[in-house]
Amino acid sequence: MACERAELWQEHITQWRSSGLSGMAYCKQESLAYGRFVYWRKKLAGSPGPDGAAPSGFARVAPVTRLEAADGLTVSLPGGVSITGLHAGNVDLLGAILRQL
Repeated sequence: MACERAELWQEHITQWRSSGLSGMAYCKQESLAYGRFVYWRKKLAGSPGPDGAAPSGFARVAPVTRLEAADGLTVSLPGGVSITGLHAGNVDLLGAILRQL
């Protein structure tokens, strides 16, 4: 039963990440208790990822071609949010945005 509950919450976490919604908005939409959602999100964060490896705590980084780099840096956040066009002239703006998340 506990395994089924964990699987159910894992499905909700996966759907939330792809929804683009905040955790609170997703819970409201799905009629879930936000406190239980947070509990399971933290509990399942320590479990192995889809590739079988435990999360390392580091962000995944992918190389870009020289042409893509000319447009600036792109930061992709969970839930499908991307911040593009970052460069040395506006990196302070990125810090301000991330502090708000």
